[in-house]
Amino acid sequence: MTNKYLIIHNDLVNQIDAGEFAPRALLPSEHELKDHYDTSRETIRKALNLLAQQGYIQKVRGKGSIVIKNTKLDFPVSGLVSFHELAQKMGNKPKTIVHELSLKKPEQYIKKQLNLSGKDQVWNISRIREIGGEKVILDKDYLSEKFVPHITKEICEHSIYDYLENELNLLISFAKKEIIVEEPEEEDRQLLDLEGFHSIVIIKNYVYLEDASLFQYTESRHRPDKFRFVDFARRNPL
Repeated sequence: MTNKYLIIHNDLVNQIDAGEFAPRALLPSEHELKDHYDTSRETIRKALNLLAQQGYIQKVRGKGSIVIKNTKLDFPVSGLVSFHELAQKMGNKPKTIVHELSLKKPEQYIKKQLNLSGKDQVWNISRIREIGGEKVILDKDYLSEKFVPHITKEICEHSIYDYLENELNLLISFAKKEIIVEEPEEEDRQLLDLEGFHSIVIIKNYVYLEDASLFQYTESRHRPDKFRFVDFARRNPL
């Protein structure tokens, strides 16, 4: 016998797929769903939790369950792809806003991430990615000046990697990545349209050249409802 929460889950999935609940729409409250399906609040919560795990809804504190199915963009975890390259595949072309471009001595945290000495300077590049009129990504790039002696706002608005590879002839080889979820910082709240979301997804990248020189540290800070982070894994038995 099928569990009741699965029946409710499947019914809500069918309604979302049929467009009865459009993207960004709120589902009925837990209390309303409990009365509609004549069941317990615990059963409703199990159905909603499964919907959230599958990427159909995002639970937002103080708002409820927001429909996000078909609004998420695939963001590859493995591979080293620039945002500009990903943007070419998006139907709704994103906009890049350069918030900061400066060359300075790095703060202690950045100095540690890039393994820099006391005299090294770093390009601080902060860019806001706007998709569909909403500011949903804050990219914070730190590039060692000894590898990147010059860069402009126009380059940052277009593609940094295109400039590095085709103008500076740097051979970008691999990156180490770390994905974490944290509460937004004040800067995130000021620069992004968080709309009540109380967490952001942060991808930290340590990017290396072909000779294994670490030249870039990046924090890409994402609003959680717009992206799903995908990978492909093949089992290799030990």
